[in-house]
Formats: sequence, C-alpha cells, structure tokens
Amino acid sequence: MRSFAGRDILSLKDFERNEFFRVFEIAEELEPIARNRRNVDLLKEKTLVTAFYQPSTRTRLAHEAAMIRLGGQVTGFADAKMTRAGDFYQESIKDTVKMLEFYGDVIVMRHFQQGAPHEAAKWASIPIINGGDGWGEHPTQILTDLYTVLNEKGTLDGLRWVAVGDMRMRTMHSLGYALTQFDCPITFVAPPGMEMPDNYKDDFDAMGLDFGFADHVGDVIGEADVILVEPTIQPDYTKSRDERKGEVPTTPENYKITLDLLKNKAKSDAILLHSLPRMDEIPPNVDISRWSRYWQEAFNGVVMRMALLALITGAME
Repeated sequence: MRSFAGRDILSLKDFERNEFFRVFEIAEELEPIARNRRNVDLLKEKTLVTAFYQPSTRTRLAHEAAMIRLGGQVTGFADAKMTRAGDFYQESIKDTVKMLEFYGDVIVMRHFQQGAPHEAAKWASIPIINGGDGWGEHPTQILTDLYTVLNEKGTLDGLRWVAVGDMRMRTMHSLGYALTQFDCPITFVAPPGMEMPDNYKDDFDAMGLDFGFADHVGDVIGEADVILVEPTIQPDYTKSRDERKGEVPTTPENYKITLDLLKNKAKSDAILLHSLPRMDEIPPNVDISRWSRYWQEAFNGVVMRMALLALITGAME
C-alpha cells in the first residue's frame, strides 16, 4: 500500500480498496478524542491552511476542528474576496499556493473551478486536500459517508445504495468512484437536466461499478440499505458565491424523502445520509427517525479529517 505521508487528497478515482480501510482504521483509532471532546498534541508542530474560495460550513470547520483536536494550528481565509485572489489582482492559483505553502504544512482548498485543487497540487510542495471543486469531486465528504456506513452496518460490501438528487453534484461523482472498490450496487435518481454527466458514467462503467438509474425514489427505495440524498435545488457551483434571489422552487415529490415514504417503503434498518445543507428534500420530522444518520455523519466529518491530517502529515502510518 502506498504511504499517505505527503500525499494529496484530490480524488477518490485513484484510491485503492486497502487504502480506504487504512483511513477507516486510523479514524477509528482517533475517534475517542473527538467523542470525548479532547485535544491532544499529535500535530502540535503543524499548521493547516484553509483556502476557501466558496462558502462552507461543515467542510472548512470540520477540517479546522480536526486540526485543533490534534493540537495543530489553523490559518487561512474563508472569503476569497478578502484576498488578492479575489480582488482587483485576481491572483493565479499558482501564485497564491506558492505563498500559502510557506504559511503551513497542509492546504485544504475549496474552489468554484473544477480542477483547481489539482492545479494547486502541481505547484505546492505541501499536501493539498480537495474540499470540493466546482462540479468536480468532494473526496473527504464521501470518505466520511463510507466511514459512517461502516460504523453503522459493520460492512460496506453487499449493501445496496440509492442516491437521490442532482447528479452534477461533486459528492455524487466521488461516491461513484468510491463504490467501484466495493460490492455495492447503486441506483441514481435525478430530475431531468440533472442526470449524471457522461464522462462520469463512462468512468464508472470502465471501473466496474454496478449502477443504474430511476425516475422516482419511491420505485427503488425499498431495495436500499443506504439512501444518500443531495438537494435538487442548487446554487451555481461554478460561481464563488451564488446569492439567493426571490422565491426558490420546491423539490419535486419524486425526489423527496418523507417520513411516510420511509415508513411505508424503506427497509426498517436502512440508513439515510445527507451531507447538508438541505432545502426541503428531507423534512425536519425525519430528523429523529430511526433512519436518519446525518448528524452522526457530521460528527464523523471531524473524525475523518483527523485521520487524513494524521496520515498525510506522516504523524501516523
């Protein structure tokens, strides 16, 4: 198995099966630190740089919390408009990253341009973590989701997934790549105009993913062991910021996960994931149902980033 030390975390397309399990093992080892709300000194000599060109709640703060839990320091920006990358100069990714690498030991980047973290990795002498790139990928979120499922189900192989929402979403792409390493058939359910892009379908097919498509979540939810949901009401992820203007549409019934749907059609032990934020695709009365796991998913987001930071800094092998 390749070492994680000094490694970029850009895509799950190049993750091997045993590498997933190594990350999960480290996460399990570090989880009690977060569970008991403790800080340790594992990364006391390290600094994380957050370079967020797009808004974020969970991804940025989970990485920051993870670094602090491990005793490290954090610096960076959460609004590119307050930097030379976002003002009059429009400083290039190369120039920005060549500066940021002097300020810390790891950079986590979210960007509205697909491929921006990959471009940063070409120029940086320190590891780059992709915190979401436009309509590209979101590898740390899907690692979090898989870890959540593994904890809940005790396995990943043999589970059937249903993924509902906008298939242009970066989480959906990372999910497809990840499941190529497991025996996990998946059905994608998306509205017209939000279907999985052809290049990802081609990749999934070439990599041996067992996948299909459906038009109505009610037709397939009964088969699912894991239900992963994203909104069908989305901002434009190719923009640094997309402010809401006026009324927004509601989620079509075909793509909503209601409590009635879960009670009447879902397996009693199925689990429901959502990376958040949400619109109206999961009503609040689902939150305390036996299916929901998105709050546990949020906690695991800190644990997963702890594991990745410990591995790529070389503090753990």
